[in-house]
Amino acid sequence: MIKETKSLLTSIVAVSLFTVSCGDASDKAGEAVNNDTTLAMSNTSPVALQALEETEEFPDARLGLAGVTATPSGDSVKLSFRFNVKNYQLKQQTDDNNSKVCNNSAQGQHIHFILDNKPYVALYEPRHEITVAKNSEHFVMAFLSRSYHLSLKTEGAALLYHFRIDEHGKLHQLDDPRSPMVFYSRPKGDYLGKDTENVLFDFYIWNAQLGEDYMVKADVQTPGKDTSFIISDWKPYFLKNLSMGKTNIKLVLIDKEGRKVDGPNTEVSREINLAADEPMN
Repeated sequence: MIKETKSLLTSIVAVSLFTVSCGDASDKAGEAVNNDTTLAMSNTSPVALQALEETEEFPDARLGLAGVTATPSGDSVKLSFRFNVKNYQLKQQTDDNNSKVCNNSAQGQHIHFILDNKPYVALYEPRHEITVAKNSEHFVMAFLSRSYHLSLKTEGAALLYHFRIDEHGKLHQLDDPRSPMVFYSRPKGDYLGKDTENVLFDFYIWNAQLGEDYMVKADVQTPGKDTSFIISDWKPYFLKNLSMGKTNIKLVLIDKEGRKVDGPNTEVSREINLAADEPMN
C-alpha cells in the first residue's frame, strides 16, 4: 500500500475479532430503555472498532424489485415500491439476536430502504411509498437486514434502483452507474443506557470489493475525541467508547492512493446522539 495510505493507517485503533453475547427494542435505537446511570458522561478511552463475528448466514436470501408505480400530484410524485423477498422471513427474530449485546428490533427482520443516502426506513412489509419532486433524479439502495439491523452482505440480498422523474411526473429507470459506491446504514438515531456500549457500525458497498484497491475512511467525531479508521474488510463492527452527546460520522470511499473515489454516493455523513439516561439532550 502506498505511502499516503500508510500514513492514515498509523492512526487506526486496532480492530479485534470477538464474539459477544441484543436486548429487545424497536427499530428506533433510543426506544430500548435500559438505563445505566453509571455510564460516564465523558469516556476517556479511545474510540475503537471491534469486528463482530457473524454467527448466522443466509446464503439463499434474495431481494428483488417487483415493481414501481408513479402517481403525479402537483409538483411532486408519489412512488409505490413493491419488493420480492425469497428465502428470508420478514418480521421474524434472527436466531442469534440474543448473542449480540446491541440494539435489536422487536418487530424482527426487515428491509433497509435508503433514498439518496439519507437515513434508512425499516420495512417490515415488502412495500414502501415515498414522495419526490418532479424533474429530479434519485438512487434507492435496499437490502435485507437481520433483526438487530445488521445487513446481509451475500449476493442477491440487495438491489440498487436509479431513476428520474421528468417535468411531467413520468418515471424513467436509469442505468446503474458502474462506479463504486458506499451507503450508510448504522449507527442511526438515539442510543440510551446500555445501548451506548456496543454501537453497530455497518454500511453497504456497491460495485466494488474492499481490499487494496478500495477502502472506506470513517471519520468519527465524538465529544473530546476525533478518530479516523481505514477499513479494508467489509464486515460488521461495533463502535466502542463513544462519548455521551452528539457524534458525527463521515464515510468516504477512497482508492489505494487514499483519494476520494469519483462518482455518486462516495461520501456520506450522519449524526447520532448518546445518553446515559433520560432526558436526552
